[in-house]
Amino acid sequence: MARLINTCVLGVGLAGLTFHVPFILALSDFFILHSVLERNPHTEGGKVKERFGVAVKIHRSLDEVLADQEIDLVIVGTPNDTHYEFTKAALNVGKHVLVDKPVTATVEQAKELGALAKTKGLVLYAFQNRRWDTDFLALKKLLAEQETSPQSLGTITEFESHFDRFRKGLKGTWKDKPLPAAGLTYDLGPHLIDQTLCLFGRPTRITAFLQNLRGVGSPDVDDSFTILLHYDAGPRNPYPLTAILRAHILSVRAPQVRYIVRGTSGTYTKYGVDVQEDQLKVISSPNAILEDGYGMEPENLWGTVERIEADDLTVTKSIWPSKDPGAYENLFRNLGAAIRDGEELAVKWEEATSVIEMIELAHRSAKEGATVQVPFLATS
Repeated sequence: MARLINTCVLGVGLAGLTFHVPFILALSDFFILHSVLERNPHTEGGKVKERFGVAVKIHRSLDEVLADQEIDLVIVGTPNDTHYEFTKAALNVGKHVLVDKPVTATVEQAKELGALAKTKGLVLYAFQNRRWDTDFLALKKLLAEQETSPQSLGTITEFESHFDRFRKGLKGTWKDKPLPAAGLTYDLGPHLIDQTLCLFGRPTRITAFLQNLRGVGSPDVDDSFTILLHYDAGPRNPYPLTAILRAHILSVRAPQVRYIVRGTSGTYTKYGVDVQEDQLKVISSPNAILEDGYGMEPENLWGTVERIEADDLTVTKSIWPSKDPGAYENLFRNLGAAIRDGEELAVKWEEATSVIEMIELAHRSAKEGATVQVPFLATS
């Protein structure tokens, strides 16, 4: 039997209890939930036992975690400003790391961590879980359709991706404080940017508008953003392409817009977000992740394709189904196989570093009130 990976989850808030602990418990062919970092547990067994009825070791400090030689993998699900420090500390004592988004506050920090992991021969993995959203999987299939397909969009000229919500007040958490990597661009931006880079590669220019729209809390903590990624026409894109990434904090709509993708032959429109987060918040057992129905999007949220016919006048409309269930578990399976068997990472650290680079450029663009060039990266 293959050796199981002793795992410690740092933090038992939303990230830890919703996005990490359930998968470590469910995927018992790869992982053992060895311990968690919970500084002040209020009950015997702490939050993991309250939520899932499982007793695990509780460490009260990061130093305890680092000193525990039984731990193979550390999952960093703590506040954004701790990601760099905690990840670096874990790598330095020889532990593999899965770190939540944003992986760091700066691109230089991300590069440093990547170099450290490489030097030590350790797996460093970015938690870009929304590559496995059911609607993103459906969108990738649609964009891969041949031009002759009756639902092909043709050549893409505009890609619009949203994470909008309606929230009038602050939540009263660390996310409201003007700390490194604070604000909605660092919070939701990594998801939208990562998906866009996966689909279209590196843009040539960025124009960004970041603001504290509600005027509550610190003015330095943005609660809304619109980021434009500009792609010039070239071998990959016969037409210029603009990616419009938006997160609006006072958006009144149900369900909210998720994608609008325009091509030379048609338009794809999608409402509603992936169901996995809502399911993970209420599951009674981690094994529910492995059951039929998990990650399946209701048909009323499936996207639509509008196509122009040969007469350039008639528009036909059809459903583009999200048939493949969302599968965050695949990220964890890939992580486990990378640690145990050397499998190639599905989310490469260089890709996560590029996401932070785009966020830094977006902040620069917003501050200067100007479009900024994206540095060219030579490929070998």
